[in-house]
Amino acid sequence: MDLDGAESKSLFAQVQFYIVQTVDLRGDSARELAKLLEDNGAEEITRKAIADPIPLQDITHIISTTTDFPEYGAANDALKSVVKPDWVKASIAKGRLANPRQYSPDPRLFFSGLVVCCVDLPSGDSDAIIGGVLAMGGLYSSSLSKMVTHIVALTMDSDKCKTAISRNVKCKFVLPHWFDDCLKLGKRIDEAPYCLPDPEILRKRPEDRIPEAGRQDMLGASSPKPDRLPTPSSSPSANRRQLTVFRGKKVMLSRDLELGSHLLGTIEDLILNGGGMVTGSVYKADIFICHYRESLDYRIASRAGKDVGNLAWLYYLITHNAWTSPLRRLLHYPVARQGLPGFSIFRISLSNYNGEARVYLENLAKAAGGEFTKTMKEDNTHLITAHMVSEKCDAAKEWNIHMVNHLWLEESYAKWQIQTVSDPRYNHFPTRTNLGEVVGQTPIDKQAVEKMFFPLGSDVDPSAESDDVPRPMSVKPPNATSSRSTNAMNPHPSRSAGSQEVPFRALQSDGHTPKASKENRRHTEGNAVRTPASSRFIGQGKENETPSTTGSRSAKDKAVAKLHDLAPDIALFQKERKRVGGVTHGGRKSSEDLVPEVNRKRSVSKDEDTDTGADEETRATKRAKKSKGLAPPSMRLALSGYKGWVSAAKKEGEERARLRAMGILIVPDVASCTHLASPHILRTQKFICALAHAPIILSTDFVNDCLSQNKRLEPENYLLQDTESEKRMGYKLSDSLVRAKSNKGQLLRGYSIYCTELIHGGFETYKSIAEVNGGKCLMYRARAGFTATLRAGLDEEGDDSEASSPGYVYLISGTTPEEAKLWPKFRQMIDGLGKNPLVVRHDWIVDLALSQKHQWRDSYNLTEKDITLTA
Repeated sequence: MDLDGAESKSLFAQVQFYIVQTVDLRGDSARELAKLLEDNGAEEITRKAIADPIPLQDITHIISTTTDFPEYGAANDALKSVVKPDWVKASIAKGRLANPRQYSPDPRLFFSGLVVCCVDLPSGDSDAIIGGVLAMGGLYSSSLSKMVTHIVALTMDSDKCKTAISRNVKCKFVLPHWFDDCLKLGKRIDEAPYCLPDPEILRKRPEDRIPEAGRQDMLGASSPKPDRLPTPSSSPSANRRQLTVFRGKKVMLSRDLELGSHLLGTIEDLILNGGGMVTGSVYKADIFICHYRESLDYRIASRAGKDVGNLAWLYYLITHNAWTSPLRRLLHYPVARQGLPGFSIFRISLSNYNGEARVYLENLAKAAGGEFTKTMKEDNTHLITAHMVSEKCDAAKEWNIHMVNHLWLEESYAKWQIQTVSDPRYNHFPTRTNLGEVVGQTPIDKQAVEKMFFPLGSDVDPSAESDDVPRPMSVKPPNATSSRSTNAMNPHPSRSAGSQEVPFRALQSDGHTPKASKENRRHTEGNAVRTPASSRFIGQGKENETPSTTGSRSAKDKAVAKLHDLAPDIALFQKERKRVGGVTHGGRKSSEDLVPEVNRKRSVSKDEDTDTGADEETRATKRAKKSKGLAPPSMRLALSGYKGWVSAAKKEGEERARLRAMGILIVPDVASCTHLASPHILRTQKFICALAHAPIILSTDFVNDCLSQNKRLEPENYLLQDTESEKRMGYKLSDSLVRAKSNKGQLLRGYSIYCTELIHGGFETYKSIAEVNGGKCLMYRARAGFTATLRAGLDEEGDDSEASSPGYVYLISGTTPEEAKLWPKFRQMIDGLGKNPLVVRHDWIVDLALSQKHQWRDSYNLTEKDITLTA
């Protein structure tokens, strides 16, 4: 007994912890948790003062119910464990320290806190669920215990379900479909529609009304520029003593907020009475508040790692009197004046979102630079909907308008790059779920914002003359236009009004300095360090001297990076120049301008096709709508193996225009096509990739007959019939299409696939086939250090690979001696990782993608007997 007691007291002997006070963990509950840890040998570390940061150097664990505290990023960088309070109880129950990752409050691990038990499921489904739960922070229990939170079953008839009911185990009985939908979205949705014994997703019809989803936590985060002060409960008169969120903080307010003197004075009073200070120096500030991402002060504060937010974020802090990161909510971060590049051509409408979530998405679309319309018309480009049951959704299908969920808009804004609408995450709508319940959970991608708005070297002050000389205290008049015309995408805009080194209240709309209401509102900060400008001692005749400062190197680096981004466009331009009828030969005929295709190959050999991006199709559609008042196309047709236009550019352009006039738009991207025309079943990249999207597959006779009869014929009369190829391949095309609809592009989800560099047909071909079917394909070169990369890739996939492909890792290879040299090394590495290696022919993935089902033939397996002696 003494030994057990000693062991219990030493359980946390190596733990020095700090408890973050939150709404869910404060007061008595925090003290009880601290006592429980100390009784088992842990040591609590506290801050000397409330305003001091968490002493990360003295602690090993941070106990918190959220990651939303200022030191979270620094704690991750310092490899400190951030865990929820459940970690303490789980460790005591096990008698050893539990894995911190399974108890992380990180919102990306959305299954954290779940303990799952699978009942009477097929082994493959059970393994897939277990792998997904473990990868997303949850736990698995093979036996029924009080720790189980979710029992996964198809019915309530199993013995474990009956035992759980009889023992009164507090858990939920859910269908496996819930986990599938959560993993597809990357978010945790409500499990209520999936709960047994009477799950709503099986009882209700898809067209039945779906309840609205309210998000009360969106209050104060739905607009980047609030129109009123926080609620009276947090005003200085009602809550003066309780406001502590600014304690020990220095706040700088940028002039681009355009606040009046009265409102500014009220905000400063709130900060001062909350224990903070107002400063006019960005170097002295801990918090910088601005509206746009373009001033020098914004870049200085961002590069220095200070908290940078907008007025909405400041009001949110005042209202809730609790710190939250400005990166946590998209509209708490400053906006870009010019919006997201390329987003201005989008006309966006919303459906099935309500309340604050709807207001938030409206403002987010405008902040991204798009045009928001309350009503939807044929010229709308996107419909963002929470589910598929509405009149707008029906109209969008009829008008061929892109339908996506809000994740497309949020992630495009967060990553500052337009995301492809063909990503399955953006097209997934669970049957009985209103996706409004997961609105606002996407944070700002700090790395993407840094790359575009404050890269290394962008905080250099071009107006400073030496390190010891501060910026001049001159102030521009209110009508100056220097900052208004600055492009937000330029990381080195000219010095704007918001970046002058003067207190914010020094300038008002009338150009005069107002009288301060209190003396303590004036804060004269010390001189700030400045980067020296180019030398003033320039000889005569050297008007164009290149400055020898660090800013020059930064500008060169940025120019090289920008040139690198433009490389694909430059290559396309050079290719177009060489083409007869290209940009240097007078362009195309007006009839071809109806549906231009920049990236299309002018010759087709061996039935091989080249795909281009969906954005090209969008541009083509827009031009077609503007030309001669054509209606939106009723058919989006992709071609594979069509010989009619080989080496006949003029004929191709004329016939494309004629087809467009019939309502048939020829598209290069199979992801957006509704129909595919082919002379027979092909093994080309385009045909194989198109099958994953389950289009209607026609014979190319349809195109020829429409052109010869000069009218749009019924496609149902031209369905592709190729019994000879079906007999040779061992499957029917119609069955493959049915399976493709059921697979929803996830046939290879969880598979670990690698490919040799010298594979016949090219690595990119097999990569595209794998990706369009939900898998990933990486190149294998057997170089030094690849084992670590391979292990990291398999760890990232989790146990899904074991569920979907029984623990196998595939290497697609040819039979040349050069490729065969890689096989032993590949098998050795995979065996060392506890997986089963398989070296296969390319026929394995081609047949799998064409048949849309998992099948195995011994002929797929490659051995040393198959090596081709002659290259």
